[in-house]
Amino acid sequence: MKLIIINGPNLNLLGKRETDIYGELSFDDFFSELQFKFKEVELAHFQSNIEGELIDKLQEVGYSYDGIILNAAAYTHTSIGIGDAVKAIETPVVEVHISNTFQREDYRHQSYIAQGAKGVIVGFGLQSYELAIQSFVAQKKT
Repeated sequence: MKLIIINGPNLNLLGKRETDIYGELSFDDFFSELQFKFKEVELAHFQSNIEGELIDKLQEVGYSYDGIILNAAAYTHTSIGIGDAVKAIETPVVEVHISNTFQREDYRHQSYIAQGAKGVIVGFGLQSYELAIQSFVAQKKT
């Protein structure tokens, strides 16, 4: 099974940025933990602060991977283009968020990705990514 995690703006600052919300672990360190936990899964990750690069990556992997775990961060709430890209590709997408976006500012309650996603996981910290991986692994077993 081949999965990719695609992270949007400011997620390159995990471990440094708003640690009360996002924790103190860097994404690279967390990704190493995921690779160890899910040895049967070929995991890749990509991060960009640029909307067009996220769309390009979705289009690049959207026909060749078994699943995409997408945390578009703030673009979730503003990017019709990313939402359209998710709808345009064949690979299923699980939208994830580290924080519970519904406990935050009102503008974070809107997602342009959710309509095209297979599912949405919010509010479980970095474990949100792990839950998304588990959903793909469980589906593969059935």
